[in-house]
Amino acid sequence: MIDARPVRHYGQPILAVVLLFLLAGVLNSVWRSPNIDHPTIAQFLTSPAILSGLATTLRLTVISGAVGLVLGVVFAVLRSSRNRVLAALSWLYIWLFRGTPLLAQILIWGNLALLFENLVIGIPFTDITFFTAPTNVVVTAFVASVLGLGLNEGAYMAEVVRGGILAVDKGQAEAAKALGMTQAQTMRRIVLPQALRVIIPPTANQLINLLKASSLVSVIAGGDLLTQAHIISAANLRTIELLFVASFWYLVIVSVASVAQYFLERRLGRGR
Repeated sequence: MIDARPVRHYGQPILAVVLLFLLAGVLNSVWRSPNIDHPTIAQFLTSPAILSGLATTLRLTVISGAVGLVLGVVFAVLRSSRNRVLAALSWLYIWLFRGTPLLAQILIWGNLALLFENLVIGIPFTDITFFTAPTNVVVTAFVASVLGLGLNEGAYMAEVVRGGILAVDKGQAEAAKALGMTQAQTMRRIVLPQALRVIIPPTANQLINLLKASSLVSVIAGGDLLTQAHIISAANLRTIELLFVASFWYLVIVSVASVAQYFLERRLGRGR
């Protein structure tokens, strides 16, 4: 009779202890630095301005995520279309917004008034105008932030959704076609529902990345968490302390989102 026992790896717990010890040492050195004013961190951790910025960050994430998801589905379907013009349009959108830095896109939307002083809706090449308004009135800092984040997210979500569509066996679409369904009906009723199991996990990752990327709108004073931290630190000259405050709240909301993602992936990972 063979007495089979798992091999014990003593090096793993030793390595874990060493790494935890080093991490504790680094955190202790940072926290005990004489250049950090701890009362400032405690004072602004739950200040109204910081909490207002946190709420704006969450709103930006939700709205931009919804815009990105809708655009992702639309352009993924167009990319899979047999119409070459629509497929080329989808490819152009994805190429443009994935190929340029998100920061540059946010800055362009935030400074759109430098390109167009007024936004005009009318019939091209005529004097007929239906709507006109100053660009700065329509495209506020918040709107520019949503446009920058949402359009960029849509390009990445289009590839996520397209990957989910490609993961569905082609026989499903062929069977739907044999039953007389149109391409649109096949996509809506057969392909997309099955692709959801592949699409949702990376979508959760995209939302978490979007949550952190929303801090970039601080360059146009988007009113987010990092913007509020910059405004306060500019007044009291406590830059590091306010960055710690902002980092703390980003860690909190990302941790909560990661836990929700974990349970969502477990749920989707179960057998039918």
